[in-house]
Parts: sequence; C-alpha cells; structure tokens
Amino acid sequence: MTIPHGSIFGGLSTVPDLARAITAYRDVLTLELVEEGTLPADLAASWGCAANEGSPYAVLRPASGAPCWFRLVEQPDHPDFRPTTTYGWAAFETTVEDVWHWPGALPEGLFTIVGPPKKLENIEPAFIPMQVLGTGREMIYLNQVLGNMPGTDLPRARSPVDRIFITVLATPDRQASIAWYGERLGLERGADYTLPYSMINQAFGLPPETQTTITMVKHGRMPIVEVDDYPAAATRRPGHRDMLPPGNALVTLAVRDLDRCSADWIAPPAAREGALYEGRRAACAIGAGGELVECVEVGA
Repeated sequence: MTIPHGSIFGGLSTVPDLARAITAYRDVLTLELVEEGTLPADLAASWGCAANEGSPYAVLRPASGAPCWFRLVEQPDHPDFRPTTTYGWAAFETTVEDVWHWPGALPEGLFTIVGPPKKLENIEPAFIPMQVLGTGREMIYLNQVLGNMPGTDLPRARSPVDRIFITVLATPDRQASIAWYGERLGLERGADYTLPYSMINQAFGLPPETQTTITMVKHGRMPIVEVDDYPAAATRRPGHRDMLPPGNALVTLAVRDLDRCSADWIAPPAAREGALYEGRRAACAIGAGGELVECVEVGA
C-alpha cells in the first residue's frame, strides 16, 4: 500500500486510566486493540517527554484496516487543563459511517458530548460533525462525510469509526504555523474559511455568532492540519514536567524522506518497531504552535 506524503498516521491522547480508555475506544468506538505495553525510554525521550518512560500505552486501529493508529498513554490528569482553551493539538477528526448513531450510543461515564451532530454554516455541507471528549478530556470529532469539498477529497468511512482525516491545531500565530508545515515538512497551504466555530465560542464564553478563521494545510487534495485562530484569552497548555501534554498530545504524519524535512528533531531519526512504526525511521519536532509533530518515513 502506497501511503501519501503527509498522511495522518495517528493521533496520541493522554488518559488517566488506560483500562477505561481502552474500553471506550475498543468496546464503544469499535476500534481494534493491536498493541499494549510500556513506553521505552528512547521513544519517550524522542518526544521530549523523558518522564513518560514506562508509562502504560495502547495502540488501536480502525476495523477497516486503514493505516491510522489511535494511541493512548496513561499519565496523571492535570487539574488546570481545559479542552479548547490552550495552544497545541485541539482535536482529532475521524470519519464515521453514521454520525446520528452516536448521540445515543456513548456511555456518559466514558464520553462527554460537547457538540451534537449539526450541519456547518458558511461551508458547503461536505460532512456533518459531532464533538465528544474522551476519558482524558481529549477532543474527538465524529464526522460523517457526505462528499468532497472544492480542491479537497474527504474519505468515506469503511467501519463505524474509521481513520483520523484532519487534525485540529490551536495556535497563537496562524500564519507562522502554516509556514512551518510548508517550509519544514513540504506541505501546502489550502483554503481559508471563516465561520462561527461553536467549540471555540463555547469554551471562551463568546457570542455564538463570533467568527473564527481557519486554514487547511494539505498535500494535493488531501487535508491534514486545520490551523485555527484562537482568541487572545488562549494560553499555553498546562502540563506535568517532562511529560506529554494533556488531552490531544501528539500527531504522527507520514513523510517520504525524513532527510528532506528541515524540522529541528528533538532526537535524531531512528528506526522503531511495533504498531504504527513497523521498522520505519521516525523523529519528532515541536511545531510553531508548541505542538508535538512526529514524522514516520514511508518512502516514495
């Protein structure tokens, strides 16, 4: 299988109780559990998170077999973390077969619905989004794709919950973040959209009609990173020293050649084993918004 440059290989979330999170992702979202273990020291160090050495983790994958992995890492909750109010990865958008199934199918003890299904305003109705929080207060969008957008192809789900097809980035400087992905990883700037973004408006107590501008970073017709302008009240994400950020912590992207990327790697690229890596070289950098971006080399 050819994996295009820039493909979203996975999203990593931190959770306070790995067993509960596995129940949520495997038994409710119907993802397949493919690996469990404890984080090795060299992998944790490559993320700049040495204190996560030995943290329990799990890796899950859509039943469709799509090359996209959902990783969960157990670490203590942080009491000051509030979703959708800080810079960094704000959400992972997945494609689902039937968004209307999920409001009545999510146990309250495992998921919190923060945005029921609704059609977007000011955007061609290519998908119907729904937003939920998991047990680590990670934000997951459950999006039913209806069609493609101008200049952009959106994947249809082949399992109840399928791959992550957009990662949402909150940044203090949208233009700088867009430039970082273009200059460092060879990705492209896509279209801008301005719309009332309910998740942001709710989180900051803004009037519902408040407009936010977002820009899609893409490769060809494939969307990758949605870069969002955040209000001035946004802050850096609180976290535990030398540990992963709370919530949506890290995104992994496929790249053709790590040596052609000009990112400043936290540690030199190294071959890694296990689910997602499968012997490929990987390295991690910090983006312009402070986000952790791991790249895995997939070749031409």
